[in-house]
Amino acid sequence: MSGALERELAYHEKLYSGFAQRHFAKPAVRAMRAHLVGRILSLTGADRSTRVLSLGCGIGDTELLLAPHVGEVLGIDLSPAAVRQARADAERLGIANARFEEGTSAGGRWDLVIAIFFLHHLPDPDLAALPAQVRELLAPGGRFYSLDPSRRRLSGAVGRAVIPWMMKRYQTEDERELDPEATGELFRRGGLETEVLMYDFGSSPLAGLFPSWAGGFRLARRVDDALLRRPALARLGSNFELLHVGSASRPTH
Repeated sequence: MSGALERELAYHEKLYSGFAQRHFAKPAVRAMRAHLVGRILSLTGADRSTRVLSLGCGIGDTELLLAPHVGEVLGIDLSPAAVRQARADAERLGIANARFEEGTSAGGRWDLVIAIFFLHHLPDPDLAALPAQVRELLAPGGRFYSLDPSRRRLSGAVGRAVIPWMMKRYQTEDERELDPEATGELFRRGGLETEVLMYDFGSSPLAGLFPSWAGGFRLARRVDDALLRRPALARLGSNFELLHVGSASRPTH
């Protein structure tokens, strides 16, 4: 395991030892995750026959909301604490079609591979290798969806200027924001016909700052949807999506 992955594991073992469970259970964060699940279903066309693999699933808060809408979910994560919590929550909620495993890779072929706030944690060599790995994991006609923070995010610049202490609370020393187009091109070179979309401006950051204010998240989400219809503004959005729907092509070099 590389030094960066060791540091990520140590950070997330601490994060998933109480704070994350409390934070992710709050109303605004739940509302954000529910919106995200709706977005995934809409963009990918996933249905009750879809087998889903989630990379870097954490405590499974998105995956357990997604599970009732699809055929099967497997979440994998480096953190044993996260996997224990995800399994416990699946059992508590009676969700039988979601399972969680400790690790960094999975086998088999999947109809949909998702990576929620995962790519930006990967060291550059691991990120560069991921598109080819995803390509091998996808069944014929399989789809890929990811969500990560954008390097151009206006909210990040404001946050670093106004509340730098809170920005550091939510970031490890190795994670970084990613350039949307460069990351999309990385996946295209890996053989996945990838579209880059912007997800939001203020709604996700607001849910992080005020996790109990679900009404604030919903209002911010409506504002986001209006702003994202303006291309010049959309490029300054907070988080970007990668979307691959359809057959994979040969990698380019």
